[in-house]
Amino acid sequence: MTFTMFSDQDLYHSSLLSLFLIGPPTFLACQFLTAPYGKHRRSGWGPTISPPLAWFLMESPTLWLTLILFPFGKNHNNPLSYILISPYLFHYTNRTIFYPLKLYFNSKGGSPASGFPVSIAFLAFVFNLLNAYVQARWVSHYAEYDSDEWFWVRFAGGMVVFAGGMAVNVWADEVLVGLKSEGGGYKIPKGGLFEYVSCPNYLGEIVEWLGWALMTGSWAGFGFFLYTFANLAPRARFNHEWYLQKFGEDYPRKRKAVIPFLY
Repeated sequence: MTFTMFSDQDLYHSSLLSLFLIGPPTFLACQFLTAPYGKHRRSGWGPTISPPLAWFLMESPTLWLTLILFPFGKNHNNPLSYILISPYLFHYTNRTIFYPLKLYFNSKGGSPASGFPVSIAFLAFVFNLLNAYVQARWVSHYAEYDSDEWFWVRFAGGMVVFAGGMAVNVWADEVLVGLKSEGGGYKIPKGGLFEYVSCPNYLGEIVEWLGWALMTGSWAGFGFFLYTFANLAPRARFNHEWYLQKFGEDYPRKRKAVIPFLY
């Protein structure tokens, strides 16, 4: 009997394929069921932890796994690899560290009902392990910088898209966290892109990872973009329907869920 060693390339290709394969069932499942946190929190999903702690723990692999993997890539001495990974790390430094801190310092003292289910946080943690490996390994090892004549053109164009998306994402999060810190329950967010869509925070994040896909010019980046859309677009629809049900005639009828004028 002979055994074939499972190489790093095999692991990478299997992980990349997995990233694409989980997208369609995620999109389908999210048409009927939305994760029970935030506006949609409900009982029956097991123990909970505080939302700031949940966000920190479940997003953390994007930072520590990336930093662990990078020195082992063949591109670890190439400055272009660090330039390329910087937007990814910038986003996840905000999402892993600064966003949970904002939630913590702006909270009004949550109850157990406002907790974040450990089961959902664990699923997000597993996804981030998978995705961080795929993205970091591509940038640090499998990308071919020396023969890439279009690197700077692609990076510049993608960076414009990414930066625009992140600006929208961070701004919208600030508005939502600010409204929550005022107390008195949920309110109708207003101003900027909130006049066009219920979830500009999700729109911004989708646009961010479209920019990332353009920057990397890779299947890894494209797979991440597709999964982000598969996960966030249906949740945006649930959020939109929640606003309509809660605020009734007071909620602007011209707003869409996540894509202005379309969806």
